[in-house]
Amino acid sequence: MATEKTTQELLKLMDQAMRKQFESNRRILSFEEYLALAAEQPALQLRSSAKYTCDMMDHFGKVQDRFKLFDQPIENGARKVIGQETAQNQIYRALKTFHRQGVNNKLLLLHGPNGSAKSSLIHAIMSGMERYSQEPEGAVYTLNWVFPVERLTKGGIGISNYPQTKESVQSYAKLPDEDVLTRIPCDLKDHPFLILPQNQRRPFLERVLGVEKATELWNALPQYLTKGGLCHRCREIFEALLNSNGGDLKKVLMHVQIERFFFSIRYREGLVTIEPQLHVDAQYQQLTLNRTINAFPAALQSLNLFSLSGDLVDGSRGVIEYSDLLKRPIDTFKYLLIACETGSINVGSAIAYLDAVLLGSTNELQLDAFKEFPDFTSFKARIELIRVPYLLSVSDEVQIYSHDITHVSADKHVAPHTDWVLALWAILTRLKKPNSINFAPNISSIVANLTPIEKARIYDTGEMPVSLAPEDRKLLRTSLKKIRDEYQNIPYYEGRMGASAREIKSILFSAAQNPEFDCLSPLAVLRELDEFVKRVTEYEFLKQDVKDGFHDAADFINVVRSEYLSKVDREVRDSMGLYDSRQWEDFLKKYVLHISLVLKKEKIKNPITGKSEDPDLSLIREFEKIVEAPAEGAELDAFRQNIISQVGAWSLDHPGDPVIYAKVFPEFWQRLEKHYYESQKALLTKMHTALTVYDNSEADVSEEGSQLAQQTVENMKARLGYCAHCAKEVITFLMRQRY
Repeated sequence: MATEKTTQELLKLMDQAMRKQFESNRRILSFEEYLALAAEQPALQLRSSAKYTCDMMDHFGKVQDRFKLFDQPIENGARKVIGQETAQNQIYRALKTFHRQGVNNKLLLLHGPNGSAKSSLIHAIMSGMERYSQEPEGAVYTLNWVFPVERLTKGGIGISNYPQTKESVQSYAKLPDEDVLTRIPCDLKDHPFLILPQNQRRPFLERVLGVEKATELWNALPQYLTKGGLCHRCREIFEALLNSNGGDLKKVLMHVQIERFFFSIRYREGLVTIEPQLHVDAQYQQLTLNRTINAFPAALQSLNLFSLSGDLVDGSRGVIEYSDLLKRPIDTFKYLLIACETGSINVGSAIAYLDAVLLGSTNELQLDAFKEFPDFTSFKARIELIRVPYLLSVSDEVQIYSHDITHVSADKHVAPHTDWVLALWAILTRLKKPNSINFAPNISSIVANLTPIEKARIYDTGEMPVSLAPEDRKLLRTSLKKIRDEYQNIPYYEGRMGASAREIKSILFSAAQNPEFDCLSPLAVLRELDEFVKRVTEYEFLKQDVKDGFHDAADFINVVRSEYLSKVDREVRDSMGLYDSRQWEDFLKKYVLHISLVLKKEKIKNPITGKSEDPDLSLIREFEKIVEAPAEGAELDAFRQNIISQVGAWSLDHPGDPVIYAKVFPEFWQRLEKHYYESQKALLTKMHTALTVYDNSEADVSEEGSQLAQQTVENMKARLGYCAHCAKEVITFLMRQRY
């Protein structure tokens, strides 16, 4: 009994919470209540689908060029969209244009190679619409027609006068089910504002807002609300009731129920994806041929009422996606020309007026074929092309695989840099060689000589090639935008060809299942890549002609292997604990300080004694010997002066920031490290040898190499995420390849 009582109490609390939420959400309103709401929130209630979608994107916020909407989880379980800021902003600008024009007169067609996130962008928008519609500022309403049972009226529905007693019902919108004879929804989810006669809409706004504000709002409203009308069925019902009640509009509006609806992908409420299979996008059936005619009031039984259904109808007031649009025969979507131009479609004997954002996707091969179609010019006027290329930033590409890496890690340890190795190889396959003729003479040779890995670094972090002189680096840095935009206006743009994220994921999962590797590691991935590039007949990007190192998918494996070696080389040496890498930063900083004093012929104050002393010439000579500076004379003076100039240039480019000498002088940093580790080769060799007995409990770990091996592996586990197995695997790989 106690359990039953507890259950009843819980149900009561749930019921109270649901009722409170229902009322606070204003789920059901009379028409009079909705007009009051529209007068209170005209900017929110009188929106087109394009304006609503823009407001939704603004609702989630923006960081620089990126809309936070695309960082949100998506309803169907897909991950957030990585990158594609340019496409995001093009979609937003197109929607803004629709709003300014007052009509959604184009289909936004996202095009790009397979697996470039076209559908993910669209689904993120649809998922955002779903969440936004649940917020107070995202409330959207439609209308139903409600007819009560005969006992609530005199003489029948819509024919005789309603009783004018104090207890008489002023609206049937909120009648309980037992008092409702029938409820007829609007198939197209018409906007409630359309119930007002067209010539009464602006005067209504002027009365509630004032002429000045009403005029400003009216000029911003979509044609759907200023010139549009109710759907065919709602119009028929409205006219029949108006005629039956002798033109008494108030009596007609008693039958109007305003209902809040919520966009839903799963239930196809204003969010619909149309697949490329052949079928009719909209159809109708005659309601009065259905058994429901018996529940109709007498005033409606003589009407030929039709019910509309289908994808276009379900997507009205929201977003309609045409997935892989151009896979359809062109004749099956020619109606979109009229739909975009007039905002309406012919469905049987009715014309359905739509207010929806039309989005589509297609790959480049289908778009190329479509451009050869004789009627392409007609379509182009009603289609806004938005390019969605492959990503060209390694850091962005890495994020794509983090979710899959997490899944794999549940069954198998994942070594550091696995996703980075995949991402780097993918990006290298997508890059195009810069053409010197597209650049000014003073920069053309520098750009033309960029290698694929150098271009990948520039795109990812802006890192300049170490081999370039300081002035050349500065020139190259000023040309970054030109380099990025070089191929944007040609059909075979950069990011059209190359490995797709889908192909990279298949490589990832194949590597995870390789029984030869206890961990999913970069070494397992590199092995899988070696096999993948042999499948030349299956992938177009593997067939491309090699041009000065670009498009060479097989050699890119060696490039990635070398870059990976450099990463683990530093990690292993750092984990040995023999030095702090920050010492190179201090060494560079001290060198710059002391040569500046030499050039200015000044002394330095000793912080301990307080006495002025000469610059430390031994430190200067040691540094210059390591980096192979000129021995003496004018060349040495020029070398030193150039060092000071580079520091000054950095400070000008980064006002207020401390100088990061490793970035100003990356070539010196590398030489300092190389110099140090050349002297440590013998110790590294001892450590490698000791790894063979690392797991042997009987081994003598007091020996220097064994102790270092144990310390290094433990540091790699604690600091970097390695396990004992993949740490030893990496050290062995490094020693075999470089030492």
